[in-house]
Amino acid sequence: MGIVTEVGTGVTLLEKGDRIVVPFNVADGRCRNCEEGRTAFCTGVYHLGHVPYADFNGLKLPPGNEHEADFALLADIFPTGWHGITLSGFSPGETVAVFGAGPVGLMAAYSANLRGASRVFVVDQVPERLTAAEKINCVPIDFSKGDAVQTILEKNRGEMVDRSVDAVGYQAVSGKGKGEEVPNVVLEQCIAVTRATGGIGVPGLYVPSDPGAPDENSSKGMMMMSFGKLFEKGLSLATGQCNVKAYNRYLRDLIVSGKAKPSFVVSHEIGIDDAAIAYERFDKRIQGYTKVLIHPNGPVE
Repeated sequence: MGIVTEVGTGVTLLEKGDRIVVPFNVADGRCRNCEEGRTAFCTGVYHLGHVPYADFNGLKLPPGNEHEADFALLADIFPTGWHGITLSGFSPGETVAVFGAGPVGLMAAYSANLRGASRVFVVDQVPERLTAAEKINCVPIDFSKGDAVQTILEKNRGEMVDRSVDAVGYQAVSGKGKGEEVPNVVLEQCIAVTRATGGIGVPGLYVPSDPGAPDENSSKGMMMMSFGKLFEKGLSLATGQCNVKAYNRYLRDLIVSGKAKPSFVVSHEIGIDDAAIAYERFDKRIQGYTKVLIHPNGPVE
């Protein structure tokens, strides 16, 4: 996110002085996937090794510095959280369980409420994250204190939820012992807690290879999953990286209108010199580091 300081002769969509935010996954806007709105899967950029037609990626913002922290989140986590809810097949009035209260999980929960969810459950074990979830009118579930699926059922009048979202991914941990990595645990919980014919959205990251995985299959991007139960319940499951440009324009306008303020998730704003220690604290989930914004050129004035 920043101000355009110079443009070349081939640039047609942006001008010097424009305030813009750019998706984390850039695209060329010309390939088949881009034409169909699936910019996360652009074949032009990665095939060529550079970004042709790069001005396609810039989303113009109102001039000035208003909503700076909110707009910064349009680059990734706000659209990704919204995408997770979309992947689940959500409709207004439904109940949602979001597994993971990191930045994307909180944005998924926030998006569900914005879109009219009747109730949203958020599962995590980090106190600061669960507190943040409660502040946006979600029901916090601490999986370190008991089985998350059973706790949700108890708090939802014995009923399964309509939709669930895996905002954790392959580095999920169990609530037992020291919290060992169990890559399939959240997917299993989503299958268990979602009602028959409901839907599961998976914006959480899964990778084709993981050298640090706890077992050989997981190291190859493979894992055990209750596919029979998924089939028996007629559940839909959708996943994949977020097509940021499919959402960011509309989410920007929600921010401008005052109907959305995703920056509630930002815990710290720092200079570039403090980035390393902030990343370490965020990675260790300590001292309340839930989402950090870095200002490489100093504080916004």
